[in-house]
Amino acid sequence: MLPLAAPPRSICILRLSAIGDTCHVVPIIRTLQHTWPHTQLTWIIGKTEARLMQLIEGVELITLDKRAGLSGIRNLRKQLRGRQFDVLLHMQLAVRASAIAHQLSAPVKVGFDRARARELQWLFTNARIAPRTREHVLDSLFGFVAALGIQERMLRWDIPLPEEARSYAQALIPDARPTLVISPCSSHPLRNWPAERYAAVADYASHEHGMRVIVAGGPTDLERDAGAAIERLVHPATHLINQVAKDTLPQLLALLSRATVLLAPDSGPVHMATMVGTPVIGLYAATNPARSGPYLSRQWCVNAYSQAAMQFCGKSPEDLPWSKKIEESGVMDLITVSQVTAKLDELLR
Repeated sequence: MLPLAAPPRSICILRLSAIGDTCHVVPIIRTLQHTWPHTQLTWIIGKTEARLMQLIEGVELITLDKRAGLSGIRNLRKQLRGRQFDVLLHMQLAVRASAIAHQLSAPVKVGFDRARARELQWLFTNARIAPRTREHVLDSLFGFVAALGIQERMLRWDIPLPEEARSYAQALIPDARPTLVISPCSSHPLRNWPAERYAAVADYASHEHGMRVIVAGGPTDLERDAGAAIERLVHPATHLINQVAKDTLPQLLALLSRATVLLAPDSGPVHMATMVGTPVIGLYAATNPARSGPYLSRQWCVNAYSQAAMQFCGKSPEDLPWSKKIEESGVMDLITVSQVTAKLDELLR
């Protein structure tokens, strides 16, 4: 069954989950497009994530409204009725995704190896990627193209940005002055750093490096509150621009493309910044940057995961499951302002 003897006519990629995870799929798509330019690519993706990934050329997106529950799955079933694919790449470890995979018509359904095929994913596939341990998420997804017989990796994102998004970003970052963008929130509150520490870094970046500081984020109450708190806590001399809830995902991507550096916890924007080649100072204590950090900026991450593992679990990271999240109250307090400013100094040098 695998590897394939010839390029398939069509491949369906099933990866619904959050922005950061879908960012990891883009190099997989670029590799497939480069190697098999005539293969039709279809991506089943979440409705929110599609707002960004619709910018990718040459890929059909079929969206699922995850908030709609069973009605969303029924609507997706209607869209897929009568469709036949040569290959399904089932990249999602979730029962909902496997229910969708079960409905798809494809003679080859590729999933994770047995050890990684959590939530019974292995029941819904008939081929598997090679077993690997303790890989970054992006490296694990490259296992799917390797299973098809493609050994080359195209570590490319190069998503074309709309002119409107470029104009939005240029209005905020109009010149070569170095700019720090702070995206303070993950959707997991226990991964978030205190607002007063972000404010302290903003003051440092402005005073010591003359940086422009922009706070960015989505429209949730959590993000609005964080942005307002940082704005309130910075020194009056720090010129901070609060853009929380004022942009679209393509506009945020364009803004990140013009920034000097992004400061953020484990969240979607760290991977969006990676897509446009902007360095990321990632704040990692609740999660392991070796597994889910910004792929091209892991050397800039402040990594307190080992300390968190010992303090909250009584174990070293090597003795914890690879996907273990230490989302405990106070875990992000292990990261200090001085650690972050030291990374900023080093990066700017």
